[in-house]
Amino acid sequence: MTTQTETRAARVVAVPRGSRRRPGGGGPRAGTIIAFITPFFLPFVLFYLVPVGYAIWQSFRVVRRSGGQYGTSYTTFGGFEQYGQVFHNSEFWSSIGRIGLFGVVQVPVMLFVALIMALLLDTPLLKIKSFFRITAFMPYAVPGVIAAIMWSYLYSPQLSPVVEVLKGVGLHPDFLGPGAVLWSAANISTWLWTGYNMLIMYSALQSIPQELYEAAKLDGASNWTIAWQIKVPIIYPSIVLTTVFSIIGTLQLYAEPAVLRQISSNISSTFTPNMLAYAVASGNNYQQAAAISVVIALITFVLSFGFMRLTSKRAGL
Repeated sequence: MTTQTETRAARVVAVPRGSRRRPGGGGPRAGTIIAFITPFFLPFVLFYLVPVGYAIWQSFRVVRRSGGQYGTSYTTFGGFEQYGQVFHNSEFWSSIGRIGLFGVVQVPVMLFVALIMALLLDTPLLKIKSFFRITAFMPYAVPGVIAAIMWSYLYSPQLSPVVEVLKGVGLHPDFLGPGAVLWSAANISTWLWTGYNMLIMYSALQSIPQELYEAAKLDGASNWTIAWQIKVPIIYPSIVLTTVFSIIGTLQLYAEPAVLRQISSNISSTFTPNMLAYAVASGNNYQQAAAISVVIALITFVLSFGFMRLTSKRAGL
């Protein structure tokens, strides 16, 4: 009995005092966690959650006038009145249809090109990979507005050397025409974001063990078979991730058409949902603009979350 008691006492003494858990937890460790979280959490609350909450609150308010048309205006709670006006706004649905067509075409093309470029970077047949990787990623370093200005110069019939060359061979392209201006904006977005998506896919390819490729080659698999039957299925989660990012970015499209609008009359102030919200806010109808913004956010959430759920079921995740 004495020996067991002495052994237990020795174990208690051997445990460092600082490693004992205090009742209620926390202590210095909790203070350290708070100190690390605060620099992110405080700006996140002030500059993200608070503006989002304020926009949602504004979307439920309406402007009334007392004493007739020229009476004093005041703001009051209006329920879902602003949302009803959004859903009955033909310009809103036209912008949604336009951006939907944009996304259905532009996103698959961009991601397919990014995948091909990532696979080329990962093959041993390609030389000077560093130069190719930097060159492909470089457009992402250009701000969207600057990229749109650069491409608008190439689209302009009066200034573009590309248009002059095509005219010399008998072609008369109108990149800013009513049927082409949407795809001109899509070309700018594709040029900007393909390298970014390529880098995500290429990083996923780099994490695949080389032994897997060696085993496939021993079984007689060609480079084409390895690429499409081994590499692509393994990096499927990265492809899904880039697709979700692209869906979100498509519904937020603003800079490219806004810049092209300065040189083309075929882009209206309501060309995209974001441009419509900005135009409504410019008319001092902040409550309506807030409702449009909330609806855009909800559509973005439904499409991105729905796509992730659909792809997860198909992959058996």
